[in-house]
Amino acid sequence: MHGLKQALLQIWRLAYPYYTTREVTTVRLWPLPAVQMQERWVALTMAVLVIGIEFAQVAINVRLSYFNRDWFNAIQGKDATAFWSLLFSVFCLWAAVYVASAIIQYVIQSFLRIRWRAWMTRHYVDRWLGQNTHYRMGFSGAQADNPDQRIADDIDQFTQTTQSLTISFISAVSNLISFSVILWNISSAFTVPGTSWHVPGFLVWGALIYSALVTWLTHRIGRALVGLNFEQQRREADFRFSLARLREYGEQVALLGGARAERASLGERFGALIQNFYAIVDRRKKLAAFTVSYQQVNVVIPYILVAPYYFAGQIPLGVMTQTAGAFSRVEGTMSFFITFYVTLADYKAQVDRLTTFDAAMARADAMAAGSALSVLPAGGGGLHLKGLALDLPDGRRIAEAPALSFRPGETTLLTGPSGSGKSTLFRAIAGIWPFGEGSVATPEGARLMLLPQRPYLPMGTLRAAATYPEPAGSRDDAAIRAALEAARLPHLASRLDEEAPWAQALSLGEQQRLAIARALLAKPDWLFLDEATAALDEPTEAALYRMLRQELPDTTIVSIGHRSTLTAFHDRRIDMTRREDGRFVPTDLVAAMPAQ
Repeated sequence: MHGLKQALLQIWRLAYPYYTTREVTTVRLWPLPAVQMQERWVALTMAVLVIGIEFAQVAINVRLSYFNRDWFNAIQGKDATAFWSLLFSVFCLWAAVYVASAIIQYVIQSFLRIRWRAWMTRHYVDRWLGQNTHYRMGFSGAQADNPDQRIADDIDQFTQTTQSLTISFISAVSNLISFSVILWNISSAFTVPGTSWHVPGFLVWGALIYSALVTWLTHRIGRALVGLNFEQQRREADFRFSLARLREYGEQVALLGGARAERASLGERFGALIQNFYAIVDRRKKLAAFTVSYQQVNVVIPYILVAPYYFAGQIPLGVMTQTAGAFSRVEGTMSFFITFYVTLADYKAQVDRLTTFDAAMARADAMAAGSALSVLPAGGGGLHLKGLALDLPDGRRIAEAPALSFRPGETTLLTGPSGSGKSTLFRAIAGIWPFGEGSVATPEGARLMLLPQRPYLPMGTLRAAATYPEPAGSRDDAAIRAALEAARLPHLASRLDEEAPWAQALSLGEQQRLAIARALLAKPDWLFLDEATAALDEPTEAALYRMLRQELPDTTIVSIGHRSTLTAFHDRRIDMTRREDGRFVPTDLVAAMPAQ
């Protein structure tokens, strides 16, 4: 019972935000004009319509139950007039209404499902990307593998399954109430077959006991499916991610001759997937053996129970068929758990994956909220670090900067051995590093841009890659071509509309030059280069630094680099010096005069 309560709470927490959101949306119902209203009212209106139609369909089924009784009585009595009259005036009418209502319900359900999915997807993407949560999740230790699958697949399946199970459950309850009344009234005078023992509503109690026993046995056989389905989704996602990563790093794998290692790794992951799949098949085999047997027996059980009363002349044929139909409806609704057991097992896995994803994002957000590192804009043109201490995710302190300032207009080169915290210092300035303490005061109103050693190239056109993170249409073609030529990529200037996997199509040097072109287009006030030219030869690197000084005269450049030749292009040099306690501190060194 505790597990069921917990599962219902999880479902409620996932579904509740959409049906209470106050976001405003535009709705257009042809031929009426478009109107603006809160999304929750759209959702609740469609949900009420779907549920209302479901209740109407149950009422139609109840009416057809009485049609079934009268029709078979007409057949038994060879009453042709009643037979044809009931067929055309009752069955055809209500069957047509039922079909029309089913089509309308499907359309409304589909619109509700896609709106719900779209809202949840936006909500999760915004939360995942907002405040750099996606970055911090890698340090939170929370189990949230393959967020792409959780957003793309699990949300879709959650909205679809929640809808279908909710409607099925409402239908089951309304059918149970409606047909239990019919079954109770019919069997109110029945005695237990073979005895004179009178039990009011005998068939209702029989359906209840029968369903409870079968439900308990089904759960005993199939309960392991929840964990197995969760694990299967994780292994499927891991295998798919491995294939995508291999495609991304295909050149590196080929250069290293890593095909054999990759085959072994993929084989291992796929083998784990297959192994878990076989465990699911084994469990579903046992469950299917039981449920299929139950379904076959269930066809005749109602007639077996009602047959003694028919053969004893207590009920006519029509009442027998109505009783059997009502018993099947009641027993079927009581067996809701059995009918949807496999679906429920899959659904529980989807709910668990979204719930753990929520928990992982909450943990990452809490990590940021609890960080003693603050990055805030301040007056003045400089960038100041005060009492800054940088830690690794495991808590070890790597670097300290008690008091360090970067002056506007002064190009600075940050050097030091690998692992001394140079890139971590940049991450702290960018506001994404949560481990440590101290403050970073950035120039108020200034635009900061950081170029990492390996640039990110989004999927799409070269124009989108060149202007990222701004929209593709934010710069005119002439400006983009000029930036590409200045970054020594003239051969790409004519390919702006071409879509290609640019991360694989361009060498690392070309990718770094494309990132330089982005900086030329963005014209930031502060530009941080984290070994952003390390893949270039020294003459090209020198030419690009000269070009940056010429094209971005108002931009303050701070660079990380290991080459001694970079010193000539900076006014100031800061070296990360190791102290006796093993921590690194920034120390000012005399820099050479900037190269002209």
